[in-house]
Amino acid sequence: MGYVIALAGKGGTGKTTIAALIVRVLKEKKLGSVLAIDADPNSNLGEILGVQTGNNVGAILDNLSLDPNKVPAGMAKERFIQLQVQTAIQEEDGFDLLSMGKPEGPGCYCYVNNVLRGLMTSLIKDYDYIVVDNEAGLEHLSRRTTRSADILLVVSDASSIGLKSAKKIIDLVSALKFEVKKSFLLINRFNKNIQPDKIKETGLDHLGNLPAEPQIEQLSLEGRSVFDLKSDAQILTTINLLGEQIWMHH
Repeated sequence: MGYVIALAGKGGTGKTTIAALIVRVLKEKKLGSVLAIDADPNSNLGEILGVQTGNNVGAILDNLSLDPNKVPAGMAKERFIQLQVQTAIQEEDGFDLLSMGKPEGPGCYCYVNNVLRGLMTSLIKDYDYIVVDNEAGLEHLSRRTTRSADILLVVSDASSIGLKSAKKIIDLVSALKFEVKKSFLLINRFNKNIQPDKIKETGLDHLGNLPAEPQIEQLSLEGRSVFDLKSDAQILTTINLLGEQIWMHH
């Protein structure tokens, strides 16, 4: 059964970059097969991983809700959706990527979402590690991807607004009855002046702090991927160290 590492955090905290760095570290450590799921329609996990993204699940669902007769005669609708979703999985060197996108249409997606959840559950069994970049509001968690994770990393900056958002996210997780074995707070772009009681108020175990990484901004300006980050970059070293706590539970 795949080991699910889910990331959440409000926009601008750098969670998508961290998700991509975790994919890079898992790939480089050769810990097993990796599926990266971009479940945040506002994010660009594919781009940060250096992947030209193609089809996404949202677009597939839109097509289907517009024209249910697309399903070939004699084929179960579930099977058809499954085959379609399979075509949206992009096989890269050392990891696969699936972009969830966002259904735009007015159609009813309840049935499809149920099928999709079943599909995601079986898909997760095919990989050793699944890294899910969730949208800030966690809508997908309840509706479409998967309702459980082995580890949830809530990414925040060191600001008190950031830490308040982290607390909101964790409240939402329990409200959505999302099953998480372990939740951690990860502070990104850390600066020295953070009050320990502010961290405590989030109610999360503090996994650690990631340094601000000037190289990352440069890469993103140049449209390059996290694989172009020098391997001695401090943020990578830190993720490697913290990683022991992230995937050692596996």
